[in-house]
Amino acid sequence: MTSLSALWLPILLSAVFVFIASSLLHMATPWHKHDYKTVPQEDQATAALRPLAIPPGDYIMPRPRDMEQLQSPAFVDRMRQGPVVVMSVLPNGITPMGPLLAKWFVYLLVVSFIAGGLAAHVIPVHPDRHVVLHTTGLAAFLGYSLALWQATIWFRRSLGTTVRSTIDGLIFALITGATFAWLWPR
Repeated sequence: MTSLSALWLPILLSAVFVFIASSLLHMATPWHKHDYKTVPQEDQATAALRPLAIPPGDYIMPRPRDMEQLQSPAFVDRMRQGPVVVMSVLPNGITPMGPLLAKWFVYLLVVSFIAGGLAAHVIPVHPDRHVVLHTTGLAAFLGYSLALWQATIWFRRSLGTTVRSTIDGLIFALITGATFAWLWPR
């Protein structure tokens, strides 16, 4: 068993490398350009929503009060008429990227820490580098990708968006695994 404290460098560097890769994927390529569609008649839609002053949060509409209302003919009719919407409302104004990027980096550190912690407990001393790559890479893939599919299953998030994000997760996992394999203590 390897001490987790001996893995501080691959934990830190894998997070840095994934941070750089994610920045390149989102800013230097058109890979995620079509993740979100434009609402038809966007100006009219925002003008209609603005007076409602919807606070930031996650919403679904129509939303039943309880299971009884969910099965009522009136609610079923509201669902048929539509629109049926799942939305996240963000605070007004330009979103400052600094705090979001800091939270993203902390998340990357957490995934790398968990991947390293798992590997430290299951990999024997002086392992083959492939074992390190596969173990940490698989753990990182789980952290980066698996939960994305819940939004596609339950909230009908675009399959294309989820597939692209899962591929991102695979790239991030390979970077994480390769970093651990490269820097695993001898």
